[in-house]
Amino acid sequence: MSGAAGRRSGLLVCALMLVGCGDAAASGGKAEKPAAAARASATKSVELVKASLVSMDEQIEISGTLAAQDEVTVRSKVAGRLASIDVDLGSVVRAGQPIAQIEPVDYRLRVDQSLAALAQAKALLGLSPDEEQTDVVVDDTTGVRQARATLEEARSNFKRSQQLLDKKMIAQADFDTANATLLRGESEVQRAREEVYNRLALLKQRRAELALARQQLADTTLRSPLVGVVQARSTTAGEFLAQGAAVATIVSVDPLRLRVEIPEREASRVLVGQAVQVRLDESDQVYTGKIARLSPMLNRQNRTLVVEAELPNPGSLRPGSFARAVIALGAGEPVIAVPSSALVVFAGIEKVIVVEGGKAVEKRVETGRRAHDLVEITSGIERDQAVVREPGSLQQGQPVTIGHEGASENAAIKPREHDTSVQ
Repeated sequence: MSGAAGRRSGLLVCALMLVGCGDAAASGGKAEKPAAAARASATKSVELVKASLVSMDEQIEISGTLAAQDEVTVRSKVAGRLASIDVDLGSVVRAGQPIAQIEPVDYRLRVDQSLAALAQAKALLGLSPDEEQTDVVVDDTTGVRQARATLEEARSNFKRSQQLLDKKMIAQADFDTANATLLRGESEVQRAREEVYNRLALLKQRRAELALARQQLADTTLRSPLVGVVQARSTTAGEFLAQGAAVATIVSVDPLRLRVEIPEREASRVLVGQAVQVRLDESDQVYTGKIARLSPMLNRQNRTLVVEAELPNPGSLRPGSFARAVIALGAGEPVIAVPSSALVVFAGIEKVIVVEGGKAVEKRVETGRRAHDLVEITSGIERDQAVVREPGSLQQGQPVTIGHEGASENAAIKPREHDTSVQ
């Protein structure tokens, strides 16, 4: 009897425990539902604003890359050993500043050689080595004067021979000899003149050789062609450079070029002179520039127009940086807009919340442009329809009351003053 009584007592305790657990679970589930329902039914005070017709500036938002205004690789015009280089990565240079020097000894010797050859050419024309005369009278040169004197003598002898022949005082052979001498004299004058022409050409050649030698001597000093910063140094002192060898790359960083690609559908609206505002990802600072150049044709591959803007560089911008730009196209046609704070986006769906019968009602909308903290509404609500300015966690069907601090169904959007900052 005592064993059977113990078993019945154990079963009773288990049953009581199961019943207790079930009641507790039931009471817990019922407690959670009223809490959620209470949150959904909690009345919330909201501020309404009308979807108003406003004039919104048209703009194009595009991404692009900052590029140097100019980039040039300084190369050696003459061959030789690099005696020194005075710049390195990051060096700031001005236009015409010497940046490297090629050993000039060989080129100075070439200048001396050319000077000697020029003096020799001058001497052939009867000019002194230091004389800079360029106009030479051909008939006044020594060789031509001598040939002309010989010609005059031959001409006089020919005339006398002709008179004597007429009087039959000389033989025909003597007359023929005088005539041949006259012809040789005329030829000698022409030959002397041609010789002067050759010497004048030689003089011009020697002067050109001297100018070339001096230019090569000057080219041993390499200079920066523009104001900029050294992007790379390609050689070092002591290295032998061939003609055309790279020495340094210099970039001009003020102003910078902003290069963007505008889609074909918007390309016709972009004009030279339009304002551009640029912001970098690592900074909130806005930089202002202007459209400076447009490509004459669209890219056939992606149907875009390459556009370049000039952007003054305060010193903090670097070529190669990724940039987000806004091109201001001017005032557009009035559109229906609401404050951007009134827009709710969830899972890619855009909505606003209106009040109907004292409860929040979600309205799906489609949006367009954004500017000055306003969002264009292209469909979903009508003009002058009131929407909740800041929905926050407001839910569909939740009871609401209209706030009294300057908010009512008659409150309309008051656009801010003109502001072209990047959104």
